[in-house]
Amino acid sequence: MDNLDKVKFYQMSLELWDEFWNDSESMMNYIRGREIVKQLTRSVGSISANIEEGYGRGKKKYPHFLKIARGSARETRGWYIKSKFLLKKEVIDLRVAKLNSISAMITKSIETLENKLK
Repeated sequence: MDNLDKVKFYQMSLELWDEFWNDSESMMNYIRGREIVKQLTRSVGSISANIEEGYGRGKKKYPHFLKIARGSARETRGWYIKSKFLLKKEVIDLRVAKLNSISAMITKSIETLENKLK
């Protein structure tokens, strides 16, 4: 098991991908929904991908990639909010809450890592 697999916000980003996969099924039935799904595919996937890439590049580069992942989480949050005509409010609220948690944990991790590098 890779140490990255133990990082909570990384685990949550992978869970979010699975949840998005299910969310996208109903959204694909609408032309505007398909466009939102394209955007969400990129932004949701970017969260875990940047965590993975940064982790693989080492301690000096990791905070930079975490900032990109946090930006993708923020973008994803916005796309979920814009999905209000396609998804139930309860689903959107759950996704937004998870994204807020991921962002907060990433922010804390960035602060910790940057303090260690000083």
